[in-house]
Amino acid sequence: MSDTVLKQQLVTAHRDAQAAGEREASLVYGVFLHTHRQYRLTADHLVAHFDRWPADEVATLMLDAFSAGGDAAYRAHGEALVERQAALAGPDSWVWTSCLAAVRAEQGRVRETHRLAEHALSRNPRSGVAVHALAHAEHEFGAGPASTRMLDDWLAQDTRAVQLGHLNWHAALQSIACGDFADARRRADTALRHEDVGMRAATNWRLMLVGQEPARRSDLNHVRELLAAPGGMAEVFHTFNLALALAVEAATEDLEQLAGRAAADPRPDYHDVLAPVVRALAHITAGRPRAAADTLATLGEKSERIGGVRAEREIIQDTLARALIDAGNPARAAALLHHRTTTRHHHTYENLLLTPHRRPGRTTTPQVSPSREGPVIDIDGDNVISKEEFLRVQRDVWQISAPEALKSFTKLDTDGDGTIFRHEFIRAVREYFLSHDPHAPGSVFFGRP
Repeated sequence: MSDTVLKQQLVTAHRDAQAAGEREASLVYGVFLHTHRQYRLTADHLVAHFDRWPADEVATLMLDAFSAGGDAAYRAHGEALVERQAALAGPDSWVWTSCLAAVRAEQGRVRETHRLAEHALSRNPRSGVAVHALAHAEHEFGAGPASTRMLDDWLAQDTRAVQLGHLNWHAALQSIACGDFADARRRADTALRHEDVGMRAATNWRLMLVGQEPARRSDLNHVRELLAAPGGMAEVFHTFNLALALAVEAATEDLEQLAGRAAADPRPDYHDVLAPVVRALAHITAGRPRAAADTLATLGEKSERIGGVRAEREIIQDTLARALIDAGNPARAAALLHHRTTTRHHHTYENLLLTPHRRPGRTTTPQVSPSREGPVIDIDGDNVISKEEFLRVQRDVWQISAPEALKSFTKLDTDGDGTIFRHEFIRAVREYFLSHDPHAPGSVFFGRP
């Protein structure tokens, strides 16, 4: 709905609501605040609304305002409000039982979440809030295929459900957890829309962290346009998801610029939390895992302020674990994921995160396209180009002498670790064909002209 249409609809709704009564007018006012992203004002209004109309089920549609505001105190106040209203409504209210299940999921009270969600679904099998809470609980259990079947069965009853994309994303997480990466890619490619940049990026970044080929990607220029738009940095979680999309594309310079913008932002969640997270992503894409690990390790519980819910924020922990492994610190990485590897039934994903010698953006087999797969120069398929592989291809294919090829390799190996990783390979190819700088490392990719 465009801003113009939204404004017209709100004017019509306000007129109709005033004729209907005070409760309806109060609801429309709440919707007005919520659609204009005035989340704290929406939350304040809901408190007053529930004081007058306790346990009003229609008003639950705006309860996410308490968490969307990015304030821990508001989030806690919202959780307490749901607990009170659910008690007033009683267990026969599937609406409030569903909301309480969602709160328990965010609090990490997994078994209670599961029980409440199933009870709500027994009262109304089509409760989207309840099935979503159940998906979160089963994510924590590592339910795997059992959860994907449950979600598929629920979605099959209404192929136009508004939750189609998001619940398929949850199913993709379950597929990733048990190592069915092809299914995760299939869901991302078939169920996510062009505008679902955040869920697509979150899926792809997880796949790439464990060395798997990603699903179809978002267009980099589109991501840049979203960031440059007036609402590009309006919400910290939205901006974080756009940063993940940049990381998927190994857009290190874009990430560094975004980290600078976040660091200069007066909002605490941006300069205290978002900036270091984005900077860590830039370190990862630039092949600096130790710097990424050091940056993320200092955040601790502050990472919760990035927004979203537990399953969505978990990707920060995943990135830290990957960075620790690549930096040669497997013990810390294992300790970081210990709870997940010991409590989740399916944890193939966590096992792969803890497997050395893999880095984001590299697949497990040699491929042919540097933009999506590993470079064909990678002869042995270990997803890095060794000095020997580079010299051999330069000699056999381009008839370049060993001394000259060695000079090129040294220049292309920008981090000096003796190998050329994917981000270095992509940058070199782009610079060779697109850069006008004769001193750019990529200018010598196929030897000196």
